[in-house]
Amino acid sequence: MRDIAVFSGSAHPELAAEICAQLEVPLRPVRTQRFANDCIEVQLQANCRERDVFLIQPLVTPVQENLVELLLMLDAARGASAARTTVVMPHYAYARSDKKDAPRISIGGRLVADLLVAAGANRVLAMTLHSPQVHGFFSVPVDHLHALRELALHFRQHDLSNTTVVSPDLGNAKEASHFARLLGVPVAAGAKQRFADDKVTISSVIGEVAGRDIIVLDDEIAKGSTVLELLDKLRDLGARTIRVACTHGLFAGGALKRIGDQPDVLEIVCTNTVPIPDGERVPKLKVLSIAPAMAEAMRRIHNGESVSALFDA
Repeated sequence: MRDIAVFSGSAHPELAAEICAQLEVPLRPVRTQRFANDCIEVQLQANCRERDVFLIQPLVTPVQENLVELLLMLDAARGASAARTTVVMPHYAYARSDKKDAPRISIGGRLVADLLVAAGANRVLAMTLHSPQVHGFFSVPVDHLHALRELALHFRQHDLSNTTVVSPDLGNAKEASHFARLLGVPVAAGAKQRFADDKVTISSVIGEVAGRDIIVLDDEIAKGSTVLELLDKLRDLGARTIRVACTHGLFAGGALKRIGDQPDVLEIVCTNTVPIPDGERVPKLKVLSIAPAMAEAMRRIHNGESVSALFDA
């Protein structure tokens, strides 16, 4: 692929290298240094002039550091006369701040979108945003991918004759329904009420789960409080086996171990949109790669082809 330059921030260079291997292009070097006053400076160490530039950076811990690094990379690409700069953001952390659900609260998802555009983003390639309205926060084109096909391909290896896909809440029910259609199985959803970031209650599960093999599907798992609450409810309702799946495996505060320690959880499946430290992995964890999907979308963006056609099949 000619006239393309791919750079990675420091958030997830392993994923960026895998994407570049799929594209058969080099991952261009980036120099990042910190001054004595704690300010960050970024230099893109390859020619960007009149090139199609892709900046790969998921917003993961430390989110604010990685966000500022991405903004500086965007500014550097614009100053280097890039023809077009696309932010490849496998995980958009601020997407959870998508509404005003309390007085005098900020809507971080919209603000960060404005910052990215102001810094020089001409296009955004994202994976599984937390809610559909986040797409509309951007004033530039957004290509919104999902990992349901990769997850479905994995679960088709199992016997699905007695399986139900369960969404932890009604907000994720549409995605769970799509996933269930890919597998050809029924869907159910929990009725969830959140009281704090790590305190939720699931009063009931809408759908048939008694005696069924369950696949719990969520867009992301952070502290795992929702999943653990749902597991308790599924046990009370007589679920037979349980597998847990998500796109973004954040697994903060020991969530991966807490879920993995549940004896009736057979498997935890996530993708590599965010890095998972080797020290935090558990035997039940399976990490799927979304690099081929991201690379194909980047190739289509560069060549002016349809990205939505990726999901037509």
